[in-house]
Amino acid sequence: MSKSLDFLTEALRRLPGVGPKSAQRMAFHLLQHDREGAAMLSRALYQAVDAVHHCAMCNTFADTEVCDLCQDTARDTAMLCVVETPADQMMIEQTLTYKGLYFVLMGRLSPLDGIGPKDIHLDKLVGRAADGVVAEVVLATNFTNEGEATAHYISEMLKARGLKVSRLARGVPVGGELEYVDAGTIARAMLDRRAT
Repeated sequence: MSKSLDFLTEALRRLPGVGPKSAQRMAFHLLQHDREGAAMLSRALYQAVDAVHHCAMCNTFADTEVCDLCQDTARDTAMLCVVETPADQMMIEQTLTYKGLYFVLMGRLSPLDGIGPKDIHLDKLVGRAADGVVAEVVLATNFTNEGEATAHYISEMLKARGLKVSRLARGVPVGGELEYVDAGTIARAMLDRRAT
């Protein structure tokens, strides 16, 4: 086998859910049947790695210092929704029920995996939530054990600073992740959120 092909296969294995056989099939497909697609993928990855960084306000992915949502003057600046990932943020946006701003943790607390408060930008979240403009923080972490622990930790931390904190209602299935839940269920959960 070519070293370049091996390198491509190993690179594709880094994607979630892609094992050695799937990575090899993808590599063969790109090189055998879709070299134009492979070149496009290469350019897109290079451009994204070079241009995409974290929004200075909400921590999501952005091409500019402050993302479009944070710059949107029609958004309710008194509401701040905390999510684990940009994919979760996108799912809530698709419900068209939430008009506030966001903070994206880029993870969740998981002591067994060595992920603590500093790893999910909680200091930045506290600064954003306690800015004097935010009136309510909506915790929209996933309903996994780690997501629940993260929500509890954040809730206690923000309540100690006198902030109103609510949690998505249990319309989202326990053990479910927002990225894979239908928009109707997320919409109902957002509308039925409760104080923690």
